[in-house]
Amino acid sequence: MIKRLYNWVLSWADSKWGCPVLFAVAFAESSFFPVPPDVLLIALCLGNTKKAFRFSLICMAGSVMGAMLGYTLGMYAWQGVQGWFIPSVFSQESFNAVAAAYEKWNFWAVFTAGFTPLPYKIFTITAGVCHINFLMFILASVVGRSLRFFLVGGLIWKFGAPVKVFIDKYFNLLAVAFTVILIGSFVLLKYIL
Repeated sequence: MIKRLYNWVLSWADSKWGCPVLFAVAFAESSFFPVPPDVLLIALCLGNTKKAFRFSLICMAGSVMGAMLGYTLGMYAWQGVQGWFIPSVFSQESFNAVAAAYEKWNFWAVFTAGFTPLPYKIFTITAGVCHINFLMFILASVVGRSLRFFLVGGLIWKFGAPVKVFIDKYFNLLAVAFTVILIGSFVLLKYIL
């Protein structure tokens, strides 16, 4: 089923509806949809490299607005929707792990989920359930999602089609390594200062 959804998302790249669907997929992925918007973002950028940054902005805006929906679901409707999300969208164990991460790492947990291949929807919904600071949540989402989507768009804008293979093969590994280095640097600075 996921493969069919993946192919369906990808099919919109050659359509005049590519941008609205990119926004919708990014929006939905931040709260319940299983296919990341990167699939369509990459295809759109490859189809028109001059608009790569525009596509990245659309993707980031949709994702952050979807994150607001996820936060709202967690904050105000969790009792009503919990049975649908657990276990169909994510597990109770994942939910508990994210809730525990919020006790220590509010900003960094959201940023990390926004930038890396971690399932962002778990973080957006759990943020609402845990009542983390909304402005901090939005800031971390904007920073993490912007870095992720503008990095993809920028690489395609600069290098074109050959970079797609590189992104497909190494993006998740590079995103995790970058996040570990970034967070590790801040932790190190905290202990040094």
